[in-house]
Order: sequence, then structure tokens, then C-alpha cells
Amino acid sequence: MNIRPNILLLQADQLAPHFLPVYGHPVALAPNLSDLARGGAVFDAAYCNSPLCAPSRFSMMTGRMPSDIGAYDNASSLSPATPTFAHHLRRGRYRTVLAGKMHFVGPDQLHGFEERLTTDIYPADFGWTPDWDDPDNDPVRIYLRSAARDITEAGRSKGTTLQMRYDDEVTHRAVRWLQAADNDERPFLLTVSYTHPHDPFTITREYWDRYEGREIDDPVTPSSPDDPLDKPSRSLREAFGLDDLTLTPAQIRTARRAYYGAVSYLDDNIGRVLAALRERDRRRPTVIIFVSDHGEMLGERGLWFKMGFFERSARVPMIIAGPGIPPARVGAPVSLIDLLPTLVDTAGLDPDALRTPGRSLLTLVRQPEAAPPPRPVFGEFLGEGVNDPVVMIREDRFKYISTTDDPARLFDVVDDPEERRDLIGTGGGAEAADAARRLAAMADARWDLAALRAEVVASQRERRMVHQALTTGRHTPWDYTPEDESASSYVRNV
Repeated sequence: MNIRPNILLLQADQLAPHFLPVYGHPVALAPNLSDLARGGAVFDAAYCNSPLCAPSRFSMMTGRMPSDIGAYDNASSLSPATPTFAHHLRRGRYRTVLAGKMHFVGPDQLHGFEERLTTDIYPADFGWTPDWDDPDNDPVRIYLRSAARDITEAGRSKGTTLQMRYDDEVTHRAVRWLQAADNDERPFLLTVSYTHPHDPFTITREYWDRYEGREIDDPVTPSSPDDPLDKPSRSLREAFGLDDLTLTPAQIRTARRAYYGAVSYLDDNIGRVLAALRERDRRRPTVIIFVSDHGEMLGERGLWFKMGFFERSARVPMIIAGPGIPPARVGAPVSLIDLLPTLVDTAGLDPDALRTPGRSLLTLVRQPEAAPPPRPVFGEFLGEGVNDPVVMIREDRFKYISTTDDPARLFDVVDDPEERRDLIGTGGGAEAADAARRLAAMADARWDLAALRAEVVASQRERRMVHQALTTGRHTPWDYTPEDESASSYVRNV
């Protein structure tokens, strides 16, 4: 009789694989993740399905594309009737537990988790709803314009930051849960989700000093007037206030050093959780999965943060380790919607019965010769910082990006990983021309961008109205509040 394994899902926030040593970065220090990767499968072409926190997480949990579940932006709610991997595993007799950030919006703050060990760091209401009707007066855009301050004020923090206090609590609660003795014989799914290395780019002295004497690298593709930006990138630069900012090379390296310090801090926390897992009763094996929700541009092309489909924003690290997972590097494109069927398959349940375009990755890592051909990976960005849908398709070596009123772009991300040459704009030969036609037709068949924009705007209008109503008179928050001081410890909309 096969023993169903425990599952530990570790998630970072805003971590591009490019900034981890296991993916070849020469500066960042993350020994625990490197050790995990040495014993498992490392995915070299894993993508988020939306380069923004809440839509990416909702898509990951449900195995469905953001537009299919109304997950447009960071103030979108996930319907409690939409099954998540927590629902599926819980129904399959798993004990489902969440510690940390998942950015749930709305009154359902569990979405299938049986236990939640911490509050969230961000608000659960509709206060961060964008306004594509009036972008010049969009309060979310006004908030974003202050984001450039995170770069100019980067460096060593004077003390423990709010983000570190949050992640310290996440680790503490997760470790304590793992160490607790109980009589529950069910296998568990424990999700431990951090807010690091998400900006602001500040870190305590301990982690800042780890990079003393290490040469901090500059962006590989710095901003250049000879490299005109596409429409979504221009919109994001304006939204973040980057057009009004001239950063010195020293400021850029300072922000990158602080980010690397945050990567090391994240790695230390993961090490503590893994140590607690090793000390637990080993009669039941554990499969460990590590991912991020999206990436971070970190100054490449003059862009920071996320919300775009360049590789550092859209790609995510993905590592799967545990019994039956041989060490391997997987080059086939995959995405976070593959996580739900992978978890269901790991739990010994039937992934073929799921309502998802994703598929289990276990065959790909256990029997790559028997794995079916790779499928295209799809991405959507429908949130703040732009004013029209932006969509992406990664198929084989090519990546296609399209939006309204702007030329589509095509990159060969294998031969041109920095995406310096748009094969549509410069001419890339017969193979590229064929790929451009095929992916354009695939995009047109999948998305009606005008209709999608209308759906997004309608949702924004309704949520802004509801938020105004619910904050008039007596306000009842949706934020998840454990029986402690969490209600007043983190970011809340009043």
C-alpha cells in the first residue's frame, strides 16, 4: 500500500529565477534553495499566468486563467464557489494549512484551507481597485507613483521592517505547527508563503553585510534611448514615476544589493522551515515545492517591479523535490496553472477530472521520455499601471506579446534570453515569421481584447461602488484575524 506523502508548498513574492544561484546568478546567496534544487527537479522555463500578486495566486490555486475567474488585479475577489487545490486535497482527506500571504480579497479568507496560521499582510477589501475609466485620477496609480521612492531610499534599514516582522511570524507559526504533536493521521498540505523579496528594497544590517566585498552586478540590459519601449512598458514607467527619476549606477546597485539581502533572508526562513520538517516524524515522506508568484525587473531596461511580460517579470523559479523526484533540469515551458493538477497528482488523486488547462508535472520529471508534448503557456495582465489588456503566449522557443494599439512583439527567448531583438520588428527569417502568424492567430482565437477590456472596466466600476458603500457608516473588515494582535500589525484600508 502506497503511503500518500505530506506536501510542503513554499512560495516567495516577486522573485525572478534570474536572481538565484541555482539559476546561475553569480552574486545572490541562497544555500538552502540550492540544496533543495540539487536533490530535485528545477524548471528553467516556468511562468506566472499574471505578473501581479493576487491574480497570479488565484490562477495558481485554481488552475485557471485569471480572466476565467475574474482575477483581474490586486483588488479582485476569488469566488468561494471556485475550487482551489486546497479544496481538492481537503476533500481527498488532506489536512490543508496556510501560513503567510495569499492576498485573498473578499469575505472568504480560507478558500479551502482548513487552518490559517497567520493574517495576511495586505488588505482584503476592494480599496485597491484600479480605474481604467479615469487613469489620471486613479488612486491606485497615484499610489504607484510613489513606488520610485523604494529605489531612491534603498539600502540598509535602521531596524526590522514590517515585511520582516511579517515573514518572521510566518516562519514562527509554520515551524511551531510542524513541531506540534497531534493525533491527526491525515497527510498534510502546508503552504508557507512569504512577502520577501518584494520591495521596498531595504534590509537589516545582518543581510546587507552578507554582501560586503561581493561585486554587485549592474542590469544586463540597461535603459537606453536607442531601445524604445513598447506601450505597456511606457505606461508602467509613467505609472511608477520612473520617468521623473534619474537613477545613478550607485543607486541601482544599492537597490540590487538590498534585494539580494532579501533573497538571503527568505532563504534563511525557508531553511528554518525545512529544518523543522526534518525533525518531524519521518514515517510519511514529504514532497516539497518551491515557487514565486511572479518576478522582478530590478532595473533591466529601466524597469522595476513586475506587471510586464519580459522574462524577469513573467518567469518564476520552480523546484520540486521529494520521493520519486530525480534530480533534473526541465526546459519545457510550464506555468503556475500546472500546480493544481501536480498537487492533486502528488496526493494520489485524479488530475484528469479537474477543470483546468494545466496538467500534472510529475510525468515530466519522473518519466520525461513518456511525457506528452509541451503545451503553449498563456499569460494575461489586466491590472493597475496599464489601461488595456496585455497578453502573452510562450510556445517552444518563441514568446509573443500583444496589446491594443501597439505592434505585437516576438522574441526567441532561447537564442535571445534578454529579449533584445523583436523578430517582428526586425525580421527574423521564415521560422520566426511562421511563429508570428501562428501565435497571432492563437491569440486572436483566445482573446477578444476589446471585450476583455469591457469586462475588466465593468468589474472595476462595481467594486469601486461596493467599496464606497462598505466604507460608509459602520465598517466591517474582511481581513483574516487570528486571535492575536494581527488586526493592527499590517497594512489595512480603513
